[in-house]
Amino acid sequence: MPRTPGKGLTFEKLRELARAGAEDTLKRLRAEIGAIERTFPELATGEQRRAAVKEVKAGTRRMSAAAKKAVSQRMKKYWAERRKAKR
Repeated sequence: MPRTPGKGLTFEKLRELARAGAEDTLKRLRAEIGAIERTFPELATGEQRRAAVKEVKAGTRRMSAAAKKAVSQRMKKYWAERRKAKR
């Protein structure tokens, strides 16, 4: 129910003011997001983020079967020594 101009704000005027405030807030937030993404490019969204993630994945090394076996043997030896030390 719209109010009369003499008794305060109409619904339409209130909505217009709220929209203007929301637009201003959105502009400030977008500017802040841009500043953050320039400072920390790894936090960028969209295509920039996909490119950064792709670079990280490309540099990931995989352990060979021989390396896994060597780690397994070292850990078995380590835990056997720990069990002996507790006795």
